[in-house]
Amino acid sequence: MLLRAAKPDDSLAVARVHVRSWQVGYKGLLPDQYLDQLKAEERARTYTFGSPDLLQPATMVAVEQDEICGFVTTAPARDSDAKGKGEICALYVDPGHWQRGIGAALITAARSCLAEQGFGAAVLWLLAGNTRGERFYRTDGWIPDGAQKVAEVWGVSVHEIRYQRLLP
Repeated sequence: MLLRAAKPDDSLAVARVHVRSWQVGYKGLLPDQYLDQLKAEERARTYTFGSPDLLQPATMVAVEQDEICGFVTTAPARDSDAKGKGEICALYVDPGHWQRGIGAALITAARSCLAEQGFGAAVLWLLAGNTRGERFYRTDGWIPDGAQKVAEVWGVSVHEIRYQRLLP
């Protein structure tokens, strides 16, 4: 497996991973009708890969046999009460590649990237009820910090819980 920075040409492949991950991972957490109508082509138009600006989100992809099978996006934390921390904005692995260490490699790389940028801690938001994600992040040392919100994501309201951890 190769980890590398996402390029503008990766948009559709990343969007396919993103959409499939939502459709499988959030089944039962979000309405089926909503998940079924998600389109990778629409999602791909929202990405801005390749910016050298450290204040903008940066995405890293996992590639196996020339196929993007996962990605992670990091940035400075967006929440006013988390200033000075980094944030993992997204981490998704194509369901066909789950349980193969790709997510662990991506989260490790994301933590290292944020630490190299000078962040001593990081946060992430997790969809409430996402037990698979909760297990994954807790195994990596993330703990809920008490913050919760209802946010609009891809046109649907979701209840999210914030997790945090110290960085190496």
